[in-house]
Amino acid sequence: MLYKFLVVVIIVSMLLGCSPKVSDMVVSEFKGGKITLGEFEKAYSKNAGSIENAKDDSSAQMKKFLELYTNFRMKLEDAKSKGYNENQDLLDELLSYKKKVGVSYLIEKEIVEPGLKKFYEDRKTEVRMSHIMFGPVDDSFDKAKEKAEKVAQSLKDGIAFSELARQYSDDNYTKNDDGDIYWITAGQVIPEFERVAYSTPVGTVYPEIVKTNFGYHIIAVTDKQPAKYKIRASHILISFNQDGTVDTNKAKEKITDIKNRIANGEDFAELAKQFSDDKSSGVNGGDLGFFSRRMMVKEFDQKAFGLKVGEVSDVVKTKYGYHILKVTDEQDFPPFEKEKDKLRELYKKSRYDFEYKNYLSKLKSELNFKFNNSVVDFFVNVADTIKFDEKLLQSKIFNENKNKTLFSIEDINYNVDSVVTFAAKEKNFQGKVINHNNSLSEAANLYADQKLIEHKAMILDRINPEFSDLMEDYKKGIYIFKLQEEEIWSKVQVDSVDMQKVYDANKEKYSLPDRVDFGEILVKDDSLCIQFYNSLKSGAGFDSLAKTNTRRAGFRNKSGRHGWVNVENNELAKKAFELKNEGDFSEPFKNRDGWSIVKLNAKDFARVKTFEEAKAEIASELQEQQSRRLEDEYILRLKNNYNPVFFYNNLENAYKSN
Repeated sequence: MLYKFLVVVIIVSMLLGCSPKVSDMVVSEFKGGKITLGEFEKAYSKNAGSIENAKDDSSAQMKKFLELYTNFRMKLEDAKSKGYNENQDLLDELLSYKKKVGVSYLIEKEIVEPGLKKFYEDRKTEVRMSHIMFGPVDDSFDKAKEKAEKVAQSLKDGIAFSELARQYSDDNYTKNDDGDIYWITAGQVIPEFERVAYSTPVGTVYPEIVKTNFGYHIIAVTDKQPAKYKIRASHILISFNQDGTVDTNKAKEKITDIKNRIANGEDFAELAKQFSDDKSSGVNGGDLGFFSRRMMVKEFDQKAFGLKVGEVSDVVKTKYGYHILKVTDEQDFPPFEKEKDKLRELYKKSRYDFEYKNYLSKLKSELNFKFNNSVVDFFVNVADTIKFDEKLLQSKIFNENKNKTLFSIEDINYNVDSVVTFAAKEKNFQGKVINHNNSLSEAANLYADQKLIEHKAMILDRINPEFSDLMEDYKKGIYIFKLQEEEIWSKVQVDSVDMQKVYDANKEKYSLPDRVDFGEILVKDDSLCIQFYNSLKSGAGFDSLAKTNTRRAGFRNKSGRHGWVNVENNELAKKAFELKNEGDFSEPFKNRDGWSIVKLNAKDFARVKTFEEAKAEIASELQEQQSRRLEDEYILRLKNNYNPVFFYNNLENAYKSN
């Protein structure tokens, strides 16, 4: 008995082992190709928007798509038979697209996306920093650097950072606070400071002197902690100005009394309504709404962000007076997907340039980049007056040395000619002497940066499946476009005789609704509108008033004229259509954008279009009819040539695991 059971198990195992995977099942085949269930599922879910959407569709919908997709695949087979894969114009278009899209793809996927995610995560931590700034001395950054280096040595010799900040810092806003910049998070300070903030341990000084547009800086990180996204707080303000005079003692007595009443259980919001000198928030119980770090003055901010929800502060003194704060709510950081679009611009301003340069440095190593400094040095020594212009291209020095290699990427050399041609087209280099401020070296490096990322883009489809699929889709797209052009669009012909016949047989189909040509003067308030109305009644020109006064965007240069508008679709047009005679203007009336006066220029009552007016519409209809007929004829030829066979039953296994 056991023997028979084992034999059955073995036979079943063999049968299962021989069965094809569900994804390998063929759902259609034709001369030269086949479509598996796996390929169908991928195409169908992409068309449906997602796998989840695709799973909800009926078998009839899937069957219809399979037929359309098989037509698509037969067209691609037809494109191959026509030699599209060897057509030089199409190959050139593909290469151009690969370079252009590849560069954008690399920047987005390799730099921006990971950079944005890190930027988002970094914003969940706030950093407290201090600095000692050394501004340019007599416009000299070198002197500022020398001064910074001396102070940095004093730090190493044991002199306190706070003492040096007070004595030497040129930042008058922070020097008296020991150089304290206060709490910051990603996107709130200049990029140079931000990089230091997140890379330096608490309680240490960044080991290098940092250069910015403001000068040189010695930077210390004094604290780090989890950041709060936003808090909601209420406050009671008692101003120093009491009864028309500044009286800090009276203000202090008043705020102290309020603080005691809160401690004894009185309602914070009611006391704010009664006593707060900040009337705009006082009427709302002192509520300030949600705000983020650094939106309030430092003393207020520091106390508010140190409180837990429900806690009430001690008395806080600011330049506005004395405050009592109460935190009433706190918002968590939104999910990355919800925040990323808002953060993108902030990231581009603060981190993108630095991370782009880092990425290029990586590419230089990866792609075996080599730079020939000796060629640059040669030109710097001999070309003391030659500029990036046509004269350079004609000079003896250039023509004798234009084929020398300036840099190479893998096995591709880029010579002097290519760099100079690039620089001559760039505004930043036009007219510059090539040996001035390292102009040639700068141009070569800029050109090299461009070529590095282009080179990576050109090999991206070999190493990145997602980009490879993108390129394959584009290739199929241009093949289909060329097929449609050859087989259908180029064969569509519409002449005026055919159009006239259609028009004569279907005149009533081509009609125009009530239309009106009118002008408008739009202003913000009714009093100004009435003023213009009275001016019009006194004989002022409507067009001239509209040209200088209408507030509707883009209409001043048209003297307020809207042109012909369908009456049924526009409230302004309805008002104009109600006017009796051409040249009449309405009384002022309110609309969603303000107050308006409209003038009737002309009316056109509902009517049948003339042949000339209907020509474009008729031509479009005839083109569409012919295109459908030609498409049907082409598909029929494909079916006759490729003999498609469908296995609809296998669609029942769609989106089911093996």
